[in-house]
Amino acid sequence: MKKVALGLLTAGLAVGLVACGGDKKDAGKDFSIKDRYELDENTPAWKLDKKEEVTELTWYINADWKMAPFGEDATTKKIKEDLNIDVKYITGDDAKLNALISSGDMPDIVTLMQKDTPAGNKADKWAYSLNELADKYDPYLNKVVTEDTFNWFALSDGKTYGYPNYSNTQKDYDNNVIPANDAFVIREDVYNKLGKPSISTPEDFQKVMNDIKKEFPELTPFGFGPVKDDSYAFQRILQDFIGVPLETKEGSFNDRNLDPEYKEWLKTINNVYQDGNINDDSFTDDGDTYKGKLKNGQYAVVFSAGFNGSVGEFQDFKNNSGSQYIAIDGPQSTSGREIMLNQTGISGWLVNHISKSAKDPAKATQLFTYLISEEGQMLTKFGVEGETYKFNDDKKVEILPEVRELEKTNPEEYRKKYGLSAFNFFNNDRMNLLKQPEDSSVTQLQAWGKGKLVPHFIIENTAPEAGTKEARSEEAMKTKFDTAVISLIRAKSDDQFEKTYQEYTDFAEKNNAEDVYKAKTEKMKENKEKLGLKD
Repeated sequence: MKKVALGLLTAGLAVGLVACGGDKKDAGKDFSIKDRYELDENTPAWKLDKKEEVTELTWYINADWKMAPFGEDATTKKIKEDLNIDVKYITGDDAKLNALISSGDMPDIVTLMQKDTPAGNKADKWAYSLNELADKYDPYLNKVVTEDTFNWFALSDGKTYGYPNYSNTQKDYDNNVIPANDAFVIREDVYNKLGKPSISTPEDFQKVMNDIKKEFPELTPFGFGPVKDDSYAFQRILQDFIGVPLETKEGSFNDRNLDPEYKEWLKTINNVYQDGNINDDSFTDDGDTYKGKLKNGQYAVVFSAGFNGSVGEFQDFKNNSGSQYIAIDGPQSTSGREIMLNQTGISGWLVNHISKSAKDPAKATQLFTYLISEEGQMLTKFGVEGETYKFNDDKKVEILPEVRELEKTNPEEYRKKYGLSAFNFFNNDRMNLLKQPEDSSVTQLQAWGKGKLVPHFIIENTAPEAGTKEARSEEAMKTKFDTAVISLIRAKSDDQFEKTYQEYTDFAEKNNAEDVYKAKTEKMKENKEKLGLKD
């Protein structure tokens, strides 16, 4: 699911609004839990609260999502019963969010679509700090949050106002909690017939593509996902495969786009194109067309960025062909640098806040504690024990057969009835370790990726401040490079390749790239401080 990014125009507007709004109403200023419960740092407050009437919470989500009614599926029904709450969803866009912040009259809970947004960076103006809420209403919250994540989200005042889902820490990477999601895959029948060749050097990569064309003329030697909107896979992910450093030896921001080995690999892929081993259609195919070609096994080798989203297509090919796609070592550094694939970082995805307009900040805090705790994580990931899952003899979670069958035969009814993994505002990947492993069409791909993931935390959220000349320069450089990468791959000659590359480097220089690097380096320093790293 793509994150909804704030545009520069609305970003500028949001900065102005959050600066003047948000302090007008503080519904919890005189709020008290005196007659409801006493604080206990060893017991979650939702288990202590004696409030009898149902608390209705309004929950704003800054996206145009269609939300299933709260309390009707097994997952949210259990939440409703345990906490004695009801939830009314409100969805919207940046304009609606800005209006809410400006008015100072906000929903109880606010979910933003990513960490580094103008509204999120000014959350102290319109949201309570979770530190304060824990002290006042539920100290057990401090026991369930992940410390590294909590510290990462602290604003300049040292307090944390938002908490994310899918925030992965160094420990999660070390423990192989997160599955790999990017790989170079090849049809196993092709791989075996060619003698299990390597594609790890530029020379081998180009040779194998020519061998495929000779032995399997009906196949497209090299394929990849849609690149109509951007060339992301051929940028960051290819750079990860060949281990392009995130920073210079001096600890400054490193422009990975200008790495010499990366340029060499782009030229190799261009050679493959000039050899006729990449179809021009691949540059205009949409998602459905790409998926159709995967199902049919039309590609011999695929640069599969985000392969966990292609389970169905890989499975269809396996079911209908007698072969399968398998991951092999892809392009590697020519100087011995190690592969450093990335996955979701410490910034996570969605970020949840409790607004200063919350009518019952205690109950909202209890909900946060509940959903972040292992009990809440189990519920939102697997559902209700005995109704949707059981523990097997190995103490691993197994989804019940009737639930799995409904998922296969009637996915819509499955979502409506059970809501498994749908209410994922606070979910994380750690729960995957509790589930009985299941074979799928990407099991081998994920196994190949173990030990190859390296956090990119230090370069997360390093975009220059919105509205600055550095931000405008970076956006211009990004737009230019998106198109330049495709032009480089499709260059008709070596001279055209070099000309296109030089045009980009000149463009970057004219757009004050060095100033952009300096701004990003300062952001990296802030990240390192939060991570406890030294330059």
